[in-house]
Amino acid sequence: MADQQPVPVNTAPEPVQGNLSGIKPAYVTFSAEINANTTESLIAIMSVLANQGQQEVHLLLTTPGGSVMHGLNLYNVLRGFPFVLVTHNAGSVNSIGNAVFLAGEKRYACPHSTFMFHGVGFDGANQRFEEKILKERLGSLLADQKRIGDIISERTKIAEDQVAGLFAEAQTKDAAYAISSGIVHEIRDIKIAAGSPVHSLVFQR
Repeated sequence: MADQQPVPVNTAPEPVQGNLSGIKPAYVTFSAEINANTTESLIAIMSVLANQGQQEVHLLLTTPGGSVMHGLNLYNVLRGFPFVLVTHNAGSVNSIGNAVFLAGEKRYACPHSTFMFHGVGFDGANQRFEEKILKERLGSLLADQKRIGDIISERTKIAEDQVAGLFAEAQTKDAAYAISSGIVHEIRDIKIAAGSPVHSLVFQR
């Protein structure tokens, strides 16, 4: 897939209280693969909002997944911002995108949205594999898979053995499963408050 360049421009936690300061929440839309460029762009706009003193930010997320390394980077950085992060599944959240989604303190899913889970893999076209390389690749793959699994089990009601089953069977789950398993706190349509700033990240494909 071609690089995307930015165009200028064991229980789920209870939802925290909303923005009490009277400042309207900000909204950021992200509909893209997770890679170096899209990750840097999302962190950049979130940093601007943090520097502006924004207290609540809603991330409207749709992603096919992408790079595990960059997805885990996003999870950790998003969790570190001083504002309350609210994540919305605006269509489909797949693969490493689930870890990014779970960075939200409050999490919502649109009624017809889905979550897709699968194990970590790697591409090996035009490469020769020997025992040493395969062992290294397998060790890295299992380490990444464990990190993602730990995030899911820590941030939801899904137990570790259930996470392993999701990965093994490459399952796609609907919003009803998401709320019953603690992935989301509520199934609800996206409603952008009048007067709230909206930042749309647009990428060339």
